[in-house]
Amino acid sequence: MYETLEIELNNGVATVWMNRPDVHNAFNAQLIADITAACRQLDADDSVRVVVLGGRGKSFSAGADLNWMKAAANASVEENLADGRRLAGMLRTLAEMNKPTIARVHGAALGGGMGLASACDICVAAEKAVFATSEVKFGIIPSAISPYVLRAIGERQAYRYFQTAERISAERAGELGLAHEVVASEALDARVGEIVAALLQGGPRAQAAAKDLIRAVANRPVSDEVVEDTARRISSLRATPEAKEGLDAFLSKRLASWVPKA
Repeated sequence: MYETLEIELNNGVATVWMNRPDVHNAFNAQLIADITAACRQLDADDSVRVVVLGGRGKSFSAGADLNWMKAAANASVEENLADGRRLAGMLRTLAEMNKPTIARVHGAALGGGMGLASACDICVAAEKAVFATSEVKFGIIPSAISPYVLRAIGERQAYRYFQTAERISAERAGELGLAHEVVASEALDARVGEIVAALLQGGPRAQAAAKDLIRAVANRPVSDEVVEDTARRISSLRATPEAKEGLDAFLSKRLASWVPKA
């Protein structure tokens, strides 16, 4: 269905492969459109529980396609604004999916590729992966990806890496909080699979509510409004069918109905 993607569906897990290996899965207008559409489609599919984003070939994603960048340099301000909105919209669509998302990162994750890794809920990186916000080397800034990279590495680190465009090793990415896990290349899929298995134990409605909770509470002081909001959120979930099923499964020492059968 998608010109630049391959999607594998297996027992509730959708693996979305960026499939432009000859250009290291670099962004162009088609890839941006395809990722946006795929995220919307998968988010609306109740049979999909977890989404894994990866790249075919040698890299996760090396950022912007050079031909796309050349075209942008010759485009009008209005055309570049439309392009920027589509890129920002794609990242937001990925970041705001109700389903848990995992970035499976190997090789290069540069510029927009680092943005994709940051926009996913969880990032698992191979030990030889490299990251960078490389935009200043091209006389531009990591604008569209900035909300997600800042969320991942924090403001202080962003002051350094947004300006130096230094390559960030997988080990350093783990120290910064960008990568949740750094593993040997041959162990990458196994570790992603273990995290997927853990995610499949959780209630899908609860996981969506947990993501919304983080967005509502993060970086806010513990005010009366925040305390009241958190109280209302838990009270609204306790009486739901999913919560009743989860409690009954726990007390009955059985798997909840949403856990895939082995």
